[in-house]
Amino acid sequence: MSNADLTRRQILRGTVLGAVSGVVLSSTDANAREVPFSVGTARPKFKAPPNSCDAHFHIYNSKFPAAANASLLPPDASVGDYRRLKERLGFERSVIVQPSTYGTDNSCLLEALAELGDVARGIAVVDTSVTDAELKRLDAAGIRGIRFNLGRAGATTVDMIEPLSKRVADLGWHIQVHMKGDDIAEHAALFQNLPVITVFDHLGRIPQPAGKAHPAFKVLADLIEKGRTYTKLSSIYQDTLIGPPTYQDMGEIAKAYLALAPDRVLWASDWPHPSPGKAGKPDDALLMDLCAEWSGDNPTRQKIFVENAASLYGF
Repeated sequence: MSNADLTRRQILRGTVLGAVSGVVLSSTDANAREVPFSVGTARPKFKAPPNSCDAHFHIYNSKFPAAANASLLPPDASVGDYRRLKERLGFERSVIVQPSTYGTDNSCLLEALAELGDVARGIAVVDTSVTDAELKRLDAAGIRGIRFNLGRAGATTVDMIEPLSKRVADLGWHIQVHMKGDDIAEHAALFQNLPVITVFDHLGRIPQPAGKAHPAFKVLADLIEKGRTYTKLSSIYQDTLIGPPTYQDMGEIAKAYLALAPDRVLWASDWPHPSPGKAGKPDDALLMDLCAEWSGDNPTRQKIFVENAASLYGF
C-alpha cells in the first residue's frame, strides 16, 4: 500500500469516526466559540430571545491614546473579538460604554459604534467643558447617555453630575453612574431630584458581606421603586465573596432588585471584564445563565434581556 493510499484511508477513517462520535475535527470549528477575555467555550443553556441586548461592554484599541491620568490600561479588545462573544451568547443588540482609559476622548467608542451599526448604541464621557455642538454630534452618532465613572479617578467628578444632567436632559439622554456602594450612600440626596433617568452600574457595587443590609441597597431600592432609576446585572465578580459558580451573595441582591422592579433592571456582560476580581476572567455563558435563573420566569427575562434596554436606549 502506498503512503498516499494510507493517508487517504486515515483521513476517511477519521472523518467517519468524527461523524459517529460527534467530535468536531476541524480546528476552525472547534475554536469557533472561544472568546478572548472569557473563560470556557460552551454556549449558555439559556437561549436569548430575539433582540436581546448587552447593555454594557467596552472596546479597547491602542491606536487611540490613553488619558494622561488613566489607571486602567487593558489590552486591545476589538469589535471583531466582541462579535465572537455575540455569536457565543446569541444576543443581537449592544451598548458600548466609554471606559475610563480614554477620558473624555470618545474616538474609540465612536469608531466601534459606527462599525457595529444600527444594532448598537453608546454611552459617552464628557466633562463640563463640552459644547452643545459636540453633544448634538454625539447624539447623531448613536450616543444615548453619559457616564460618570467614580469608581476610580478619571475625567469626571461628583460635582459634575447635576450640571451635566441638566445639559443632556433636552436630548432625552440618561446618566450612567459607576460608584461604589459606600459613596452611593454618602451622596444619596444628589440622586433624588435629577432631571434625567439614572442608571447605576453593576448592581450598585453593593459591598459584601453586608449585601442588602448595606445602606446603599436601600438608596438604590428606593430610587428604582420610584421609576427613574435602573441598575445592571453585570460585573457581579467584582464584589462577590463567594465567587463562581454560584455567586450566591450577588444573586441575592439581583433577585431583590428584580422582585422590586423588573422593569428597571438590565442584563449586561461587562466584556472584556477589565476589573475581573479575585477569581479572574469569568465564564460569560455561566453569567448569562445565572442572570436568566435569577429572573425567575420568562416574562421577567423578556424585560431584562430585551424590553427594558429597547425602551431606555431607543432601539
